[in-house]
Amino acid sequence: MKSIFLSAAAIVFAVNTSSAQKIKETEVAKEVVSSFHLHFKDAKAKEWEKEGANFEAEFDWKKVETSATFSADGTLMETEHEIKVTELPKSVSEYVAKNYAGYKISEASKIEDATSKKITFEAEVQQGKEEMDLLFDADGKFLSKEAQSHDDKDKD
Repeated sequence: MKSIFLSAAAIVFAVNTSSAQKIKETEVAKEVVSSFHLHFKDAKAKEWEKEGANFEAEFDWKKVETSATFSADGTLMETEHEIKVTELPKSVSEYVAKNYAGYKISEASKIEDATSKKITFEAEVQQGKEEMDLLFDADGKFLSKEAQSHDDKDKD
């Protein structure tokens, strides 16, 4: 069961990071906007993206850069909070040092699945102009990687 969840998380991660399109809030399903305001009272979305059939809102929540992904019917799927690189599990830094020598962790995020409450971590690593996102489970075990395109970087 755990491996099924981890595989699903890796697939969702890959889909979410590979096909996002910026859209205006007026193009977002009303159920999604209502759900956003229900879950994140008083938050204002800085940006909306369409990711396949899903929608992602980027916003500041309690002074932390945050994003939330919703299904088309407004169901909250996951929330991603930026964290300090030092807040990643130690095994993440060790993995990067061993497997990505010369790369630096430039950004880190904590991702919570809204249904299962499972936690994953994302580490953005870079070396020169090459950048990629690495996904880890709650214990810091490597799950997957996704190369970043310049389009992905434009959304930051």
